[in-house]
Amino acid sequence: MTLRAIARLHCRRARFGRRSRLLTSGAVPTMVDATGSTAQEGGQNQSQDQSQSQSCRIIFGISMDRPSSLVSSAHRRYSTFEKTHTEILSKLFPQTSIQPQDEESQRRQKREEEEEKAEFERAWRRMKLGLSAFGMGGLLFSFWAIYFFGKPPLDEEGNVADDEFSKLPEIQQYIGRTWRTVNRFTQFIQEPSSQKLLPDELLAPYVQPPYTLVLEVKDVLIHPDWTYKTGWRFKKRPGVDLFLSECAKYFEIVIYTAEQGITVFPLLDALDPNGYIMYRLVRDSTHFVDGHHVKNLDNLNRDLKRVVVVDWDKNSTKLHPKNTFSIPRWSGNDDDTALFDLVSFLTVLGISEIEDVREVLQYYSQFKDPVAKFRENQQKLSEKMMAEELKKSSKPQPMVRNWTRRFFNS
Repeated sequence: MTLRAIARLHCRRARFGRRSRLLTSGAVPTMVDATGSTAQEGGQNQSQDQSQSQSCRIIFGISMDRPSSLVSSAHRRYSTFEKTHTEILSKLFPQTSIQPQDEESQRRQKREEEEEKAEFERAWRRMKLGLSAFGMGGLLFSFWAIYFFGKPPLDEEGNVADDEFSKLPEIQQYIGRTWRTVNRFTQFIQEPSSQKLLPDELLAPYVQPPYTLVLEVKDVLIHPDWTYKTGWRFKKRPGVDLFLSECAKYFEIVIYTAEQGITVFPLLDALDPNGYIMYRLVRDSTHFVDGHHVKNLDNLNRDLKRVVVVDWDKNSTKLHPKNTFSIPRWSGNDDDTALFDLVSFLTVLGISEIEDVREVLQYYSQFKDPVAKFRENQQKLSEKMMAEELKKSSKPQPMVRNWTRRFFNS
């Protein structure tokens, strides 16, 4: 089939869309192999196709009136097709590669390989220059940091003051002071801002609650929610108001969270307008251990025998698991009743005046859902008490007691 026939077929059968394009694109290698005959037939049939439109005379972006342009464009398109379909496959599976037969293809392949090798060498040279520049920059920064942070301290008058590194050689002095600064910065990030997070307990005539309740705010009291339409919103957990008001009777309520204060403080102002929450501790009061912000209860300045921590994340309380009462993480559902059950547990704990709450918390920590286990124990206790009352009321009373009661009543 000649190139003219292919063009006419393409123009007449354009409605077949992709199928017709696939048929004509498959004829490109044939056009490349028969360049001489294509040029001759193009000259003989030029007068027969004058009635075709300009769009039908252009196929694949190649002018039908210019055989030389047709051949060069076809060569470029065929080489692109060959590169994207056979060269990549031959690189992945060398055993399926087809070796070129003619000298022209071999020279073209060799030229392409040389160009790829040259481009690889240029890329490797650029990468080495970049790494060298980065290394030189890091080295210069290290020298500057040692000089800046390793300088000897000055007194109020501007004179050099002695420190623990003053008796060492000068180079060791600078390195020692720099290392001390790095350690201080690391401790500033990993350790809390103060070793005493809460003030001392209140003295008479002020009332100090007998126990301390440490609460996580995120997914315990509120749940953050974000959408494209509304942005960030915070939903209050069902029963929060009752929980705070009842717990404030027996506990000193402390919020201890790993969130930033700029986010937590406005939320707590709106969540607790009555001021049941006595203290607020945020991220700068936590320890940063193994990628987690951990709450260290040793810095609370309270007796751990009377401290209860309510949280859903065990990583944040791993330093004091005996003081932790875990509850399910709230995901924002409206049918949640965890706080109602929790307030019953804490109320019983406060009324019982237990000396060491860790014994009770350690018992419930062995269950997957401590709140559900407490609810089950309460149900059993209630049934037992009702059975005892029923048994006591159904027991017949002695006659002497009945006679004595009627006597005194008369």
